[in-house]
Amino acid sequence: MSSITPDQPRRSAGVDPDDRPGGRAAVPRPRPRRPGATDRAAAPRRRRAPLAVAAVVAAGWAALTSYLPVVVVLGLMQLSEDAASVVGALRAGLAGWLLGHGVPLDTSAGPLGLAPLALTALVVWRLTRAGVHTTRALGARGAGEVRPAFVAAGAVGCGYALLGVLAALAAGTGLSPLRAGVTLGLVGVAAALVGALRTTGAPDRLLRRVPSALHDGVRTGLVAGLLLAGAGAGAAGLAIATGGGDAADMIGAYRTGVAGQAGITLVSLAYAPNAAIWATSYLLGPGFAVGTDTAVRTSEVSVGALPAVPLLAGLPRGPVDGLGALLLAVPVLIGMAAGWLLARRLLRSAADDRTPLHWGPLLGTAALAGPVAGLLVGAAAAVSGGPLGGGRLAEVGPVAWQVTAVTTAVVAVGALLGAAATRAFTRQPTPRP
Repeated sequence: MSSITPDQPRRSAGVDPDDRPGGRAAVPRPRPRRPGATDRAAAPRRRRAPLAVAAVVAAGWAALTSYLPVVVVLGLMQLSEDAASVVGALRAGLAGWLLGHGVPLDTSAGPLGLAPLALTALVVWRLTRAGVHTTRALGARGAGEVRPAFVAAGAVGCGYALLGVLAALAAGTGLSPLRAGVTLGLVGVAAALVGALRTTGAPDRLLRRVPSALHDGVRTGLVAGLLLAGAGAGAAGLAIATGGGDAADMIGAYRTGVAGQAGITLVSLAYAPNAAIWATSYLLGPGFAVGTDTAVRTSEVSVGALPAVPLLAGLPRGPVDGLGALLLAVPVLIGMAAGWLLARRLLRSAADDRTPLHWGPLLGTAALAGPVAGLLVGAAAAVSGGPLGGGRLAEVGPVAWQVTAVTTAVVAVGALLGAAATRAFTRQPTPRP
């Protein structure tokens, strides 16, 4: 019996692989693929939806999801005696849907161009998602390039413009198909581009090249603008709540039943963002108009006969006096709060680097917040107004350039005061040797 020494390799009992017939060596078995492993070479071969198909489907879904709520609301408003009609509700829904994009309507009372901004926000959100889905269909997710984003946005805009033309033809209320197509095309391109750029990741690469002072100034201006809009929304809500009895009487005067009154209430809610922007302009000083040769400001309220619209029930009765004058300080306090947040952030960064925060960069960044907030609030004021009919109701809403100028000055001054006070009363770190 042979012994096995430690220097000899062990082998199992049986036939030696080298003693097989023909002297052929054992063929190595292929290695099993790891679970979840994918063939990288086959990845680019995945079939994707054509650009035209992806854009049309995304634009159509965005249009449908923003159109259905309009049909439901306007259908409720028509649920009165001899007024309910499926075809009428569908056509009225198309007209209201186009109005939400900024397409004016021709009515018996005159042109109607006051867009419900709640519907506009829904439209923009759905178009942004359409840009995201179309960019993914192109395979450009995370590509970091700008060109695929513009291609996707342009495709969505073309599909959306075609839907606008068809909607204007189907509504049959004297709408211009050309104007509807151009308007919806521009809105579609702008909103879809936002989603497409975020999907490709191109803005992240561009933001890395932006100087920190510019980035902080824009951020502070956006914060101030959003705080001003929030203050306006709070003021508008308080005013409507105070005049809630008058609003309820206006809704009850329509005599359309419970369903119709619910529809009127939902339409009023669709215009709630407009009222919030008007209230912001009221707090800033320029105020707004509810008709030709009218003014609603903290120093003056001159309005004539108004339509029975529940949203107008919260209009002030006269100029502010007494404690109401404290409202004039709200925009300045908001600017100071934005400047305080900016200085706190820069001081925290300076403390981490153990370097003092100099006055020049701080005040320059704070002053930049004024124009940014002015452009933001001014743009909101521009889209919040429009004609509510012919005659004296041809001018409704604030004057955009006045709101832009006042917001720029107020936020710039407030941000400078807030940032300077925070810098002056904060202990600076000891510089590194």
